Order: sequence, then structure tokens, then C-alpha cells
Amino acid sequence: MLQHKYIAIEGPIGVGKSSLAEILAKKLNFRMVLEGADDNPFILSFYKDMQKHAFQTQLFFLLSRYRQQQDMLQSDLFQQGIISDYIFAKDRIFANLTLDDNELKLYEQFHSILGGRVLKPDFVIYLQASTDVLLKRIALRGRKFETQITGDYLAELNQAYNYYFFHYQETPLMVVNTSEIDFVHRDADLDDLLAHMAKVTKGTVYYQPVSVKK
Repeated sequence: MLQHKYIAIEGPIGVGKSSLAEILAKKLNFRMVLEGADDNPFILSFYKDMQKHAFQTQLFFLLSRYRQQQDMLQSDLFQQGIISDYIFAKDRIFANLTLDDNELKLYEQFHSILGGRVLKPDFVIYLQASTDVLLKRIALRGRKFETQITGDYLAELNQAYNYYFFHYQETPLMVVNTSEIDFVHRDADLDDLLAHMAKVTKGTVYYQPVSVKK
């Protein structure tokens, strides 16, 4: 039986965070909280010219995620759990990749003020996939602003995520390689994932699933 009441799903662009969050929210009857990247008015400009538009894009994400976190603090987790497609700390992964030194110093001041006022998940799922798989998934979902994402940027982001979660110790963590599974369209893949989630109570668990294709 799953004991966790606030589950956060993380991973690079295109890995399937939102899709898994939607499925698990329905399956577990949890409240779903999505980061809403499409709502960022700077995102399209950012992917056209990262250097020019990085700071305002990052600041918008930081503040909008903080507002979501404040709403979550009011939730009664005993009544209904929460599942989210991000952790608040993810913002710094992107900031370190895209901001120049002066912008990063200013950004870190904002982050240090806000970061201590957010709800901490009690379980994190980190979804992994190869850069090639991520590029294919991004192309399939066809979001306009994502057509500007380059393979080099995605590879750098993938590496940054792997580095971050290799050192992650704040909560129980399950690392899932998603390159060969499809929990959206195959029930057996989802059931196997849920079974492994229920076993994670502490530390880091690496889950290398093998898809059961039907």
C-alpha cells in the first residue's frame, strides 16, 4: 500500500512527468498540481534566443511555482494527497544552465528567500530517458514553443538532471528509466511502476523496468 501523501515527479523536458502525474492522480485520487510551462509568456521567446530572454523566463517560473506552493501549504494531505510534476528545486537546475553570472546572483537571492517557504514532498520520482528518446517524444507531442529546442541543449539539461539527482538525499527517491516503457498506454507498465513505488520508504531506489508489451 502506498504511504506517501505528497509525490513529486521530476525529469527533463519530454520525459513524461505531466502524463504520469495525470494518470497517478486519477489512480490514487490525489489532487494534481502541474507547473504549466505553456502559461509562461516568455517561453517561446526564450527558445528563440535563450541568452536574451533567460532571466525573465526563469523569474516567471520561480514566482509562479512559488504561488502554487503557497496554495499547496493550505492543503489537508490527510484528506487528499498531492501529486505534482515538479519539485521547487528544479528551477535552479535551469537557472544554472541559462543565466549569466550576474543574473544568477540576483536569481539566487530570490530563490533563497522563497525556497524555505515551500511544501516539501515526501517522495520523489525521477524519470530518466536518453536524449534521443526525449527528442522523439517532444516531436510527437508537437508543442509550438518546443520546436526550437536543440539536441545540444537537451543533452546538457539531461546531464544536469542526472548530476542533481545523483546527489539528491532530501526525500525517498525512485529513479526510473523510461526509455523502454509506456505507462500511458500499457496498463502492465503502470501496474509494475505502482508496485515498486509502494516499496520505497527511504533512500534511493533505481528501477530499471522492462516493458510488458501487449
